[in-house]
Amino acid sequence: MIFNYKGSKIFYRFINKKTDVVNVYLHGWGADYKSLYFCQDYLRNSALFVDFPPFGKSEKRIKDWTIFSYTTMVVSLCEHLNIHKVNLIGHSFGGRISILFSCFCKTRVNRLVLVDSAGLKPKRKLSYYIKVSNFKLRRKLHLDTSKYGSCDYLALDKDMRKVFNNIVKTNLDDFLENIEAKTLIIFGEKDNVTPLYMAKKFKKKIKNSNLKIIPNGSHFCFIDNRYLFIRYLKEFLEEV
Repeated sequence: MIFNYKGSKIFYRFINKKTDVVNVYLHGWGADYKSLYFCQDYLRNSALFVDFPPFGKSEKRIKDWTIFSYTTMVVSLCEHLNIHKVNLIGHSFGGRISILFSCFCKTRVNRLVLVDSAGLKPKRKLSYYIKVSNFKLRRKLHLDTSKYGSCDYLALDKDMRKVFNNIVKTNLDDFLENIEAKTLIIFGEKDNVTPLYMAKKFKKKIKNSNLKIIPNGSHFCFIDNRYLFIRYLKEFLEEV
């Protein structure tokens, strides 16, 4: 199905099992709804899956979006579908949106699950700052800078690079203490994209939260050990 949001086409799949609470799955940057689609085979609630532009079947070119734009889009989609209560399951980039959704729509969020979530300012090594300085100098001298940046950044066009930069520079640290929903944090033990120290900071800052670590798990811990991931998810979302 297609949802039109401020001139942009957003693809979504809604599996309506007539439950009061809907599980809303929010994928990571560069992925699409299919990355978490397997979860609906194991959980009894209705489920909503969204493709974030420019990925999957959603709009390929957007301009001037921020992390807040993505968040309000998800809120608007829920309103469009008459979804009043949600469990948010956000992986990486989807975790950023889940954090903001939980702060801005507190009464709508039943439970929150952050999976290898992004949103915090990373600890940087000296080599990173040297690379940034070199990039700025080359840009000032009008030299080639096309090879500077992460794989995610380099794969984007000019407009989407601005969107990406805005997102990664938005630190959500100050929002964490405003989350009221009971929260489960699931991280891969060997995640090198959003390292384990971030999971521990989420745990410290978000009241009423619990941390589960997937042994030897990467940034995609739900792929590395699907059985354990689903077990943690079911126990948390279906506990009485």
